[in-house]
Amino acid sequence: MLSPIFEEGFSESSYGFRPGKSAHQAVKAAQQYIAEGRRVVVDMDLEKFFDRVNHDVLMGKLAKQIGDGRVLRLIRRYLEAGMMTDGVVSQRRQGTPQGGPLSPLLSNILLTERDRELERRGHAFCRYADDCNIYVKSQTAGERIKASLTRFLAERLKLTVNEAKSAVARPWHRKFLGYSVTWHKRPKIRIASASRERLEGKIREVLQGAQGRSLRQVIEDLNPVLRGWAAYFRLTETRNMLEELDGWIRRKLRCILWRQWKRPYTRAKNLMKVGLTEERAFRSACNQRGSWWNSGASHMNQAYPKSFFDRLGLVSLLDTTRRLQGVQ
Repeated sequence: MLSPIFEEGFSESSYGFRPGKSAHQAVKAAQQYIAEGRRVVVDMDLEKFFDRVNHDVLMGKLAKQIGDGRVLRLIRRYLEAGMMTDGVVSQRRQGTPQGGPLSPLLSNILLTERDRELERRGHAFCRYADDCNIYVKSQTAGERIKASLTRFLAERLKLTVNEAKSAVARPWHRKFLGYSVTWHKRPKIRIASASRERLEGKIREVLQGAQGRSLRQVIEDLNPVLRGWAAYFRLTETRNMLEELDGWIRRKLRCILWRQWKRPYTRAKNLMKVGLTEERAFRSACNQRGSWWNSGASHMNQAYPKSFFDRLGLVSLLDTTRRLQGVQ
């Protein structure tokens, strides 16, 4: 019931938690701003935003459009609901409950004042929840905007900018919603390196203890992670990272097989089963190299190529992304 009251007052450059808006739209808008010649980004990170929201400032904004005191009291109680840590309840004096269904709407209500200030100054920007990037044409302009907005946020909204995570830089040196761009005149959307690192960390978690499972079961556990990641990053216009990740994942799975076999005789026998000659199979099995080296060696690549993993149903990030993009 609150959303329709406030929705019409939100900025068109605000994309988070709104009907008909998405993170992908924000990324595409950012790409367009850069293509138009705004090749400097003011990337401002709000320090622990959802933990630092000032209740009085937020309630003041709500009261301007909500006349029912009962609703306002209910929202205030929601904001002040205690937090349980190790079985002990502590009172909340600032911030909004993370994960609560109301918090995303409240964040948009609070930050709309910054959106309007940016529009008043004629700036091109994209905001998704508390993640906001402003696109300008020079480093000097970016530094000036960053300084003035830091003051504005502190004075008007009682919010603190995290200086360590904020910067005025080239867009291809920064990330926005997990994406980045290339330096070309017509910039291409690419996946940020930090997003790749997070995926690799998640894959390592899924593969923990994989030696005790069949390869088919490991792949079944892995596929939902890969499918969801590919769906979100389907906007990417560069494919090198996807190819590298696919190759890395297959190598991780080959490494699991090598470790499961344990003994040289078992390794040689399994390599012969998939077509390697007896001489090559035994030479490979007895090379005394580690599991990771063998998983990337020619004998394992020949024995277990991409087609083998395709038959087991392993999701390919590259193939899935291309399919979602409509590329044949």
